[in-house]
Amino acid sequence: MVKRKKRSNLALQSFHKSCPTLCGAFHSLLKSIQYEVKRMFEIFISTYPTLLKATIVTLQLTLTSLLLGSLIGLLFAFFRISNNKVLNSIAHVYIAIIRGTPLIVQIAILYFGITSVVVFTPFWAGAIALAIHNGAYITEIFRGSIQSVDRGQMEAARSLGMPYPLAMRRIVLPQAFRQSIPPLGNQFIIGLKDSSLVAYVGLSELWGSGLSIAAGNFQQLDTYIIVGLYYLVLVLLFTYLVNLLEKRLQRKETNSIQTAKKKTKEISL
Repeated sequence: MVKRKKRSNLALQSFHKSCPTLCGAFHSLLKSIQYEVKRMFEIFISTYPTLLKATIVTLQLTLTSLLLGSLIGLLFAFFRISNNKVLNSIAHVYIAIIRGTPLIVQIAILYFGITSVVVFTPFWAGAIALAIHNGAYITEIFRGSIQSVDRGQMEAARSLGMPYPLAMRRIVLPQAFRQSIPPLGNQFIIGLKDSSLVAYVGLSELWGSGLSIAAGNFQQLDTYIIVGLYYLVLVLLFTYLVNLLEKRLQRKETNSIQTAKKKTKEISL
């Protein structure tokens, strides 16, 4: 019992001795965290106008490349489902090249290749490169969505005398578009993050502006964290919008199915 009391007393004494040291270390840690937060806030305020403009450029670049990429993807999706072996082979080669090479290499080749023949701004060179890159993935999205639509619907439309292009445009594509929204939304988010690579050909988008700011204020880590937060906010915002659109379309589809069932019951009665 005596030994235990001595041990407990020694433990208490050592704790009392180390307590000021621990409190001092904790206090200095809080001070350093407070200083870092204050410095990051100052950098955020000072860089806000520049990064806001850069964010707009990033959104313009992403939307432009996605729109062009969707057109390319739709064209090559028709090539992929075509019975023409030449068109099918062209689509296969295009997808294989884009998937098999890094995006930064594609941007560099297109930028320096295009600008050696035609004068292109970094924005349009980057938009075209991203569109070609995204187009390969969107091709497979559209192909899968088109092929997921029941073939019987196309056969029924053709049996009624509807031309193939008209049946595809009015019957198959609207259903395929609804099914392709989730993967297209995911591809848009990937394209948003991939747009940062265009900074390496001289475009002052979000990441490019962040690199310039960090080179000027010598606060690389803080600046990169702030730029990362901008990207995070954009990704979360567009994820929410895509989910909202998907739920709306599902609601419309459910309502149309219920209406069709009611009409069928009325006819049967």
